[in-house]
Amino acid sequence: MWKTIAHRLIQFPLILAVVYLVTFALVWVAPGNPFEDERSIAPDVLRQMKERYHADTWYRFLLYYPYNLLAHGDFGPSMKNREFSVNELIAQGLPVSMSIGCVALVIAVIVGMTVGTLSAIRRDGIVDYAGMSLTLIGISLPSFVTASLLVLVFGAWLRWMLPGQFRGPADVILPAIALSLMPMAYIVRLQRVSMLDVLGADYVRTARAKGLSKTRVVIKHCLRNAFLPVFTYLGPAAAVTLTGSFVVERVFGLENGMGKLFVDSVTNRDRTMILGQTMLYSFILLALNLAVDIGYVFIDPRIDLEARKA
Repeated sequence: MWKTIAHRLIQFPLILAVVYLVTFALVWVAPGNPFEDERSIAPDVLRQMKERYHADTWYRFLLYYPYNLLAHGDFGPSMKNREFSVNELIAQGLPVSMSIGCVALVIAVIVGMTVGTLSAIRRDGIVDYAGMSLTLIGISLPSFVTASLLVLVFGAWLRWMLPGQFRGPADVILPAIALSLMPMAYIVRLQRVSMLDVLGADYVRTARAKGLSKTRVVIKHCLRNAFLPVFTYLGPAAAVTLTGSFVVERVFGLENGMGKLFVDSVTNRDRTMILGQTMLYSFILLALNLAVDIGYVFIDPRIDLEARKA
C-alpha cells in the first residue's frame, strides 16, 4: 500500500505540471486582452501593465507563476479585479462552492445507496421500477434544468427562497439537490447491480440458512461488500459535484461562489484567475482519487493495492 501511495504522490506534481501547461496554452492563445475594457488604453500604459503582471512575453508568464506558487503559495494578482489577489478571491468563493458540492455528494450517496439497496431487495417490484425511473430522470436531466425547475417552484411560485442570496446553510439545500441528481442516479444503478450480486453469494445464503433475518443479513453482510463499486465512483462523483456547481450557482444567482468567478474569468480572459482555479480543482480531484484508493484497504482489508494496480 505504501509503495502505491508513494507512486501516486510522485505523480502528483507531474500531472499538475501537465494541467498547468495545457491550461496556460489555452488561455494564452485565446483571443482577447484582460487589460482592455470599454475604453482604449495607451500603448505605454498597456506595456507597463503587462510588465507588472509578467505577461509581456509568453515564456516569462509561463515560468513566473509556477515559481511564485511554489515559493510563496501565491497565485498572483487577478488581471481583471486588480485590487484583489487570486488567493483572496478564491478564499471568498471556495467555501460556498465546496459546501454545495459536499452536501450534494452526501445527498447522492445516502439516497442513491438507499434506493439502490431497496431496488435490489424488492427486485421487479414497485420500488425497483421507481428507482430505475429515478435513474433515467437523473441521467437525462442536466443539472441546470433541474436547478431552473427548483428556482421556478420554490422561488417564483412558493416564495420559499430568494435567488441570488447565500445567508446560511439552508441556502445550500436546493443547489445541492439540483447538483446531486446525476451522481445519485449512477449510484442507484451501481448499488442495485452490486447488491444483486452480493445477495446471490454463497455466504449470504448460508447466513439465511442459519436463521438470520433478511434485514440483518443485508445490513451486516451485504452493504459493506456492495459499497465497493459505489466507493470507486466517489472520485468521479466528487469531480461532478465540485465542478458542476459552477453552472448551478449561476442558475441560482449566487454571486459569492466560485461559479461567478470562473465564468467571469473566462469572459474577461483573466489568465491568473483561470490558472489558479484550474490548478486548485486539479489538486483537489487528485487528492480525492488518492483517498478513494487508500479507502479500499479500510473498507475491505482483503484488497491489495499493489495487486489492484497490477
